Amino acid sequence: MANILVCDDDKDIVEAIHIYLQQEGHQVLKAYDGVQAMQVLRTQEVDLLIIDVMMPRLDGIRATLKIREENPLPIIILSAKSEDADKILGLNVGADDYVTKPFNPLELVARVRSQLRRYMKLGSVSQEKSGHIYETGGLMVDDDRKEVTVDGEPVRLTPIEYNILLLLIKHQGRVYSINQIYENIWNEQAIAADNTVAVHIRHIREKIEINPKEPRYLKVVWGLGYKVEKI
Repeated sequence: MANILVCDDDKDIVEAIHIYLQQEGHQVLKAYDGVQAMQVLRTQEVDLLIIDVMMPRLDGIRATLKIREENPLPIIILSAKSEDADKILGLNVGADDYVTKPFNPLELVARVRSQLRRYMKLGSVSQEKSGHIYETGGLMVDDDRKEVTVDGEPVRLTPIEYNILLLLIKHQGRVYSINQIYENIWNEQAIAADNTVAVHIRHIREKIEINPKEPRYLKVVWGLGYKVEKI
């Protein structure tokens, strides 16, 4: 179904994840540090990356930062650290999801399934064309081509960033609460979702706004949520 790269310096964890993903029908590629993971990504077609934080040579945070410079594939970070600051750091460098060790393998598989569903939908060439292009000011989202441009210049978003922006621009002027955004995009009940949503909103602003601190398009309505402004 998909090519999934699993990267962890603990080979037992890699093998365990391999077994569960293989049962789902996926092809599993393996790496044991960030350097190996980047080598695999340069030579193989990979649909999703699962990467540990603490590894030799190149840790998962720095590897994710480098990978995000050129590759929008979904990334799930694994870490033994459960503090919010570590989760935010992982999301800040471009991860799409964060799973804390020890984890339930079935939960990880469910998160993989969810990320792949979004990513495949975003990139599917066989997807039925909807004919929808959404614009406000110089911001345009072409949902046929899954492309975003600002003043004619292409903007590269991750699948989650794209889906958040699409949700808001399809309903310009409507305010979505943090919980509504989370439940629409992650398809899960929103529990302590503030930091997760806020990090992705900030990333979108950094990519579509001239001055992210004074956004023209993606605005906060204090105490209520976020909206894309009608211009």
